Amino acid sequence: MSNLQFDPEVSRQIESVYTTPDVIEQRRVVRTALALRPGDRVLDVGVGPGLLAAEMAAEVGPQGRVCGIDISDSMLTIAGTRAQVPGGPAVELELADAGRIPHGGESFDVVVSTQVFEYVEDVAGALDEIRRVLRPAGRVVLLDTDWGSIVWRSTDDERMGRVLAAFEEHLESPNLPRTLGDSLDKAGFTVTHLQVVPMLNAGYDARTYSAGLVDIVEAFVADRAGVTNQEARAWADDLRSLGDSYFFSRNRYLFVASAI
Repeated sequence: MSNLQFDPEVSRQIESVYTTPDVIEQRRVVRTALALRPGDRVLDVGVGPGLLAAEMAAEVGPQGRVCGIDISDSMLTIAGTRAQVPGGPAVELELADAGRIPHGGESFDVVVSTQVFEYVEDVAGALDEIRRVLRPAGRVVLLDTDWGSIVWRSTDDERMGRVLAAFEEHLESPNLPRTLGDSLDKAGFTVTHLQVVPMLNAGYDARTYSAGLVDIVEAFVADRAGVTNQEARAWADDLRSLGDSYFFSRNRYLFVASAI
């Protein structure tokens, strides 16, 4: 699993990033792909701060079901503040990981997992678990980043390269989307939809995904993989100083697949 510890401080940082317009738009794209209907039973693997789960609960209505699992107590605590959804079912939250889902076979119509599988050591095992808990012909929606797609302006490209390489240590599979289609096929799924979900921040703005990511990266890479604490701070200060010249782009990839 990830080397990034989702303690209360990091969990709050991630919640803040997930409330930016960038990630709100990303959730809209995911919900479109989910195509939920009233009464659907949904599992969110890696529920995080619970924003997507709450939105899904409103869509499936009082006759539906939304469950969320996460490996972080801190994330589940934050998600719990959103568990009661007007017009929807209470979101059911449990401490668990993708490799051991605490639900019986064929319990769900849809399983969704966003920015999670890149942290999973045993992708094949996790997909087998998802296949087990899905009803026949159920759907899985996965969204993950290819961290090799990042374009991030800096006045020191050599330092930027070392910082990004150090940050990749928080992941199990930095380039997971490149092989995820094959993994889904081997697990008994048929991919029915695939799309790129880009993100672009031009000009520095504290209320963007990448501005929030700067804080998380700086804290993680300090004194790691040859990046000193001073270099990490200088890297972050450099980006924040770019103003209108700031530039960030990266791609996530959305897979929709049906259980055979």
